Amino acid sequence: MDLYEYQARDLFEAHGVPVLGGIVARTPAEASAAAHELGGGLVVVKAQVKVGGRGKAGGVKLARTPQEAADAASQILGMDIKGHTVEAVMVAQGADIEQEFYFSMLLDRAQRTYLALCSVEGGMEIEQLAEERPEVLVRRTLDPRTGLDAEAAAAIVAEAGFPEDIADEVAGVLVLLGGVYAAEDATLVEVNPLVKTRQGRIVALDGKVSLDENADFRHPSWGALRDDSKADPLELRARAKGLNYVKLDGQVGIIGNGAGLVMSTLDVVAYAGEDVPGRPRPANFLDIGGGASAQVMADGLDIILSDPQVSVVFVNVFGGITACSEVAKGIREALTQLGNRASKPIVVRLDGNAVDVGRAILAEYAHPLVTQVATMDEAAAAAAQLASAAMEGK
Repeated sequence: MDLYEYQARDLFEAHGVPVLGGIVARTPAEASAAAHELGGGLVVVKAQVKVGGRGKAGGVKLARTPQEAADAASQILGMDIKGHTVEAVMVAQGADIEQEFYFSMLLDRAQRTYLALCSVEGGMEIEQLAEERPEVLVRRTLDPRTGLDAEAAAAIVAEAGFPEDIADEVAGVLVLLGGVYAAEDATLVEVNPLVKTRQGRIVALDGKVSLDENADFRHPSWGALRDDSKADPLELRARAKGLNYVKLDGQVGIIGNGAGLVMSTLDVVAYAGEDVPGRPRPANFLDIGGGASAQVMADGLDIILSDPQVSVVFVNVFGGITACSEVAKGIREALTQLGNRASKPIVVRLDGNAVDVGRAILAEYAHPLVTQVATMDEAAAAAAQLASAAMEGK
């Protein structure tokens, strides 16, 4: 889950990271009131969107009075920045900046470690810095068991070449940011820029934070951070049912057990769709996990069949801990529960534990919407053909 900048700022403040005052506003009047609350002097009005390039798009403006803050907000609110409509701004205290630095800590999935990036040249996008000035970008692998402790922070600061008069203070801020990363189960904590003010303070002036949603059961407070206004309604319904669902743009609904199998199914369906008119594509990712109960199957089918883009559903299950016989019972009971809400063809491929029993259950059930196919490739081809025919019929 990516946070808005104002949410990252509040999170930093809660963990002791030095930040400047900032207040979120959704109208020009609220922006004016926020600027007044922050002292009535210099503020920065910043578009709150989960995408970079706000400054270049005109989404960051200086204001020297509350009225100027209101004027800036009126120009920014409603703006489209890379496909994101600005619905809120953050009015932040202005800073008298002397130097700008860069720091981030992220999850290196390939190496199964944390990675810290740091530079005494901040303010520009990290991709640009890495390309144009790679020699000034420090990269340090961090052991997840210790994270970013004082020793690692001191080494990063020394290697990056921070001036001696601020080295200890910068290292202390890095440790605090590492604490945010660990305590909040983050996958990214980025500050660009981390600044030294002319008064000598080290301040996190802009922040990006991404949280690992797999850890949300440990963080009840995360519910307040979610912005469901931008979420797909089907994804919201799936989340409420505890399903791992991602909406895509195709016509073939996918249900599988296990993320690896579902990802393979998406590929096979996409490949099969290349050979038929209309070139149907996968409509979703839906992993029902190892326990494919009737209710889980019903919930999954109900969500997929609610997608008007879906023409056919492909159920691809390899029985392991959950036997194919139980999966077949789940499909049967799910269709009974759904009744008339189930109105689109369903291609089923079962394999693995108790596959013969599972196939027999569905054969005896003989539901007119269900077609059993023996192999994954053949089932994907059948689903693509059905979807293609439905697309031609529209």
